[in-house]
Amino acid sequence: MSKKVAAFLNDRRPPTPFLVLDLGIVESNFKALRKAMPDSRIYYAVKANPAPEILTLLARQGACFDAASVPEIEMALAAGAGPERISYGNTIKKEVDIARAYELGVRMFAFDSAAELDKLSQAAPASRVFCRILTSNEGADWPLSRKFGCDPAMAYELLRIAPSKGVVPYGLSFHVGSQQRDPKQWDNALKTTAELFQRLKVDGVQLQMVNLGGGFPTRYRQEVPSPRVYARTIHKALLTHFGNSIPDTVIEPGRALVGSAGVIHSEVVLISKKSATDEKRWVFLDIGKFGGLAETMDEAIQYPIVSARNGRPEPVILAGPTCDSMDVLYERADYRLPNDLKVGDRLEIRATGAYTTTYASVAFNGFQPLAAYYI
Repeated sequence: MSKKVAAFLNDRRPPTPFLVLDLGIVESNFKALRKAMPDSRIYYAVKANPAPEILTLLARQGACFDAASVPEIEMALAAGAGPERISYGNTIKKEVDIARAYELGVRMFAFDSAAELDKLSQAAPASRVFCRILTSNEGADWPLSRKFGCDPAMAYELLRIAPSKGVVPYGLSFHVGSQQRDPKQWDNALKTTAELFQRLKVDGVQLQMVNLGGGFPTRYRQEVPSPRVYARTIHKALLTHFGNSIPDTVIEPGRALVGSAGVIHSEVVLISKKSATDEKRWVFLDIGKFGGLAETMDEAIQYPIVSARNGRPEPVILAGPTCDSMDVLYERADYRLPNDLKVGDRLEIRATGAYTTTYASVAFNGFQPLAAYYI
């Protein structure tokens, strides 16, 4: 926990659950990534945490923004970013939303299908478009499905005909999976990308940009490589597959910038067992999957959880407060909490700055959305 967060908690004790996020850590994370990858433009994935305080800070630092919707575009503009610093990176868009983004000045759009390319042709003429390809998500804690991206052969055909549609074939993108702890996973994707660049060049289509996607991790319960390690590994892959003709590159970090900056405080609502022979206590918190911890689905993202008690750590099952049987956070993962833990105690759920406030439901079971404080 940072000194700023500790001071905030010492001065104020808001009702739980709540998130408190240290903006200084966001700034430090951004600067570290920019230093590690100075040749790549950083497009912050707004969906990770769209708090105005975060967007304004990053806009002042010179960040660009990856937006998934018109409201996110409007948030980035309100934070001080010009439309030239915004990419509409969602491959699933209504034509009316494409038109609105175009009206706001956005000129860079993602797509991964013929139908989406047609919509861009109609609603965003002369814009730069980049096609997202499917790639392996091996090694990612939060893999992305086949919902996004297309086969490389299809990407080739779509980019080849893009000029005839009145848009500019600008580049290719891929995503190796969120919370990707293996930097080498970028290699195969870049190999495929380079091959597509060359094939399209032969056909007279000169691409300029590779969007390396997100996937850059934050530290949860396991150590992760530093930004420098990712930078070195990706640069080596770019040299291997593109030689001296490395294109412009873009990265789309989300959790890598904001994840480590946030701490959720939660209250223990109930401690119980289901039978006299249960080996594990059930610990119910006042926050669960529907209150902002959706990434505990399948126990994929495992947040560090800390108690001020110092009793002997014993195995527990952690669950949320709602009347939904799916609202169990961790049952298989080896979570342990002090045996002197009491109802009413507060727990720190660390590294929760990303994908928490935006995943929180609006009053499911009557519980209010996750409160947040940005300091």
